[in-house]
Amino acid sequence: MEVMAKTRFVRLANSKAVDMARALQGLPVPQALQIVSFSERKAAYYLGKTLKSAIANAENNHQLSAENLFVKEAFVDAGPVMKRFWPRSRGSASPILKRTSHVRITLTDEKPRRKK
Repeated sequence: MEVMAKTRFVRLANSKAVDMARALQGLPVPQALQIVSFSERKAAYYLGKTLKSAIANAENNHQLSAENLFVKEAFVDAGPVMKRFWPRSRGSASPILKRTSHVRITLTDEKPRRKK
């Protein structure tokens, strides 16, 4: 059984969160929660929020126990970019890109196989 949760339009560049999402893949849920809760990074907050939502979906919708779940996939994809401009000298302007992300976590009750 697979359970998924998404958090969309997170005000965070996906390049700053991808490495933490990769670190969570394949871990048991209690260990993944521990990693996310003790990290001080902004990405950890949003990954933890999505992970807790996926756990709640598994417990409430599919009657699965959180202790028996594993993180199958953890993705942070690029979302839309807000484009702004910063005024510069002599009438020119510099672009500012305010990036967003979509966080997706999939949990499963089967132990994932290690990749070679």
